[in-house]
Amino acid sequence: MDSSKYIDSDLIEKFEFYNYGHSLEILHESFPEEWKELQECFRKLSLSIDDIKKSGGNESPIPKKFDDILYPYGWREIRISGDLIVKKYPRKVAQRRGKFADEPYEVETITGYIDGHNIDFLKNRVAFDLEWNSKDQTFDRDLLAMRTYFDCGLIDVGVIVTRAEELNDIFREIRDEHGQILMKKYGASTTWMGKLTYRLDSRRNGGCPILAVGIRKECVEDYGRLAAYNSELEKIHKR
Repeated sequence: MDSSKYIDSDLIEKFEFYNYGHSLEILHESFPEEWKELQECFRKLSLSIDDIKKSGGNESPIPKKFDDILYPYGWREIRISGDLIVKKYPRKVAQRRGKFADEPYEVETITGYIDGHNIDFLKNRVAFDLEWNSKDQTFDRDLLAMRTYFDCGLIDVGVIVTRAEELNDIFREIRDEHGQILMKKYGASTTWMGKLTYRLDSRRNGGCPILAVGIRKECVEDYGRLAAYNSELEKIHKR
C-alpha cells in the first residue's frame, strides 16, 4: 500500500505506520478533519532526553503533550458502561413454529455487561490511545476496549501510538541520574511496536480497523547531543 497517499510526507520520517483493516483509508476518506488533527498532533510531538528519563505512568510528561494538543480540538477521554437487556418472547401458537408474541413474557437485565472500557481520546467515531511505557499486557486492554466500542457501533476506526523499536537504541545510550542504563526501565516486556503488531497480526482487535503508529528517533529533538550528555554525566559520577 502506498501510504504517502494518506499521510503527510513530513511525518513519514518521524513515525512508522501499520495499517490494519484499511484504517488509513477510513481515516483519510471518512474522517478527514479528525485525521488532519491527529497528523497535526504527530507533527507537533517533540520529545527530549529529559522527557524520556522521567518515570512512566501519570508522572511522565509525554501523555500530557498529547492532551495539550488534542483537548483544544475537542478530543476527550471516554469510559463506557452498558447493561444487557434480554427479552424472552413466547411462540404464539403451540403448533406453529416461528410465530412469536409481540410482547415478551420475561425481561432480564444483566447489569454491567459492558464496563470499564477506557479510551484515551475519542472524537466523532475515531478512537485514539497512547501507550508509551506500560506493561505490554496493556495492549490487550486497549484492543478489547476498541473492539467493544466498534461492536457497539460507537466507533469506526482506532489509532494506537507507541514506541518504535528503533527507540531502544536511544534507551541503551541514555543513563538516568544514578548512572544506570535506561533500557532497564524500557524493557522488552513494556509497550512498544513489536508487542502491538504481534497482537494485531493475531486479530485481537476483532473487526475494528486499527492504525498502529510508532514514535521514531527523529521525534527526540536533542538526540544529536546524547554523546555529550553521557560524557558530562560520566564526569559527574567520577567526582
